[in-house]
Amino acid sequence: MTSLARGENIEIVCSPTSVAVAGARRGEVDLMVFQLGANGRVRSDEDFVFFNNPSSPEGAVRLAAADGVDIDLAAVPADVDKLSIAVALDDSVPGSLADRVGLGVVIENSRASLGADASGLSTERAAVLVEVYRRGAGWKVRNVSAGWDGGLAVLVTEHGVDVTDSASADDVAVRTVPDELGLTFEKRQKLDLRKREVAKVLLHKGAGETRARVVLVIDKTGSMRRQYSTRAINRVVERMVPVATQIDDDGRLEPYLYAKNFARLPDIAVHEVDSWCDTFLHLGGVHGGIDYKAIGGYNDELPIMTDIISSLPPRGGTPTLVLFFTDGGFQQRGKISELMRRASSLPAFWQFVGIGRADYGLLEKLDTLDGRTLDNAGFFAVDDIDKIDDAELYRRLLSEFPDWLRAAKSAGVVG
Repeated sequence: MTSLARGENIEIVCSPTSVAVAGARRGEVDLMVFQLGANGRVRSDEDFVFFNNPSSPEGAVRLAAADGVDIDLAAVPADVDKLSIAVALDDSVPGSLADRVGLGVVIENSRASLGADASGLSTERAAVLVEVYRRGAGWKVRNVSAGWDGGLAVLVTEHGVDVTDSASADDVAVRTVPDELGLTFEKRQKLDLRKREVAKVLLHKGAGETRARVVLVIDKTGSMRRQYSTRAINRVVERMVPVATQIDDDGRLEPYLYAKNFARLPDIAVHEVDSWCDTFLHLGGVHGGIDYKAIGGYNDELPIMTDIISSLPPRGGTPTLVLFFTDGGFQQRGKISELMRRASSLPAFWQFVGIGRADYGLLEKLDTLDGRTLDNAGFFAVDDIDKIDDAELYRRLLSEFPDWLRAAKSAGVVG
């Protein structure tokens, strides 16, 4: 195999060619190709080949897998001068491309096998790895290994892709639920702004019409005392309700409190958030007919997780999104890991959110947990829920769920 250093180029014959990108993985490092004219920009948005548009208009460029591209150079339109093969970190992934060990490209056809390791990257979250371009009557390949700190949005804009439709809060369609009629005008305005941020994330991820059961699980252990006393947990609930309005069939959250045991609480409707929080968000006492002492004061995640798993339909059923807020302390790591492995073939995605400053241990390792049918869990931490704006909160919360949903549909895990 011939290796290309950064900036180096070589001729390639005009024949069907495969491109494999080591380190590309849907939902972590997304692979894409841009067909570019002489001006270095796409002729139209259809020249942007990615998971939601897996083939160029004429079929010359096709995503063969999350980490592979097939190119028929002879079929590339005459007014396309260059193919830029690029990657971008998913919004849910921290750090930069420099953190992705082994990132690189292998290009093969009937006459050549070329390697191009990504090198020289530092803080970039999106980069062009290689470009295949015309030179006279033939084609050449160059190792580019250069990009942008701003990630996907900057990458696609630089290549001429129009992102205004998906980014516009005025144009995005939001779903309205009947319970909104019980809100004051001021609260309805606030809810509408949050719904738009949720809808924008879903639209950007190609999941604008997604419907799923939405479950909210809240930690009620003693270490959460500050989150309850400052009513930060109330504000968590308030900000999760717009997610249910855009995803859940009835627009309501299905809530649970857990510690050693758990309690299933009445559904949360948009017009009842304040009264619901006042009634049910406590660490002790008896509220709404529920003895909070019986729930306990220290954490054991197995009972609540097992109960949710037992409520899931079999393979091919309606998907469930579990929003799980906790300050960590998961002690039964082996049993929980095994439970998540078994649950990976069921129609549920678990989005864990660390709240407060804590050591999250197992939660930080769920994305790389082996032995699962699908990657069915995500995690991020928020030290202070009041210091993250709605756009960023919903971006983190919903970035991985649409990717799981696509994979689950392909695997027959959801209908």
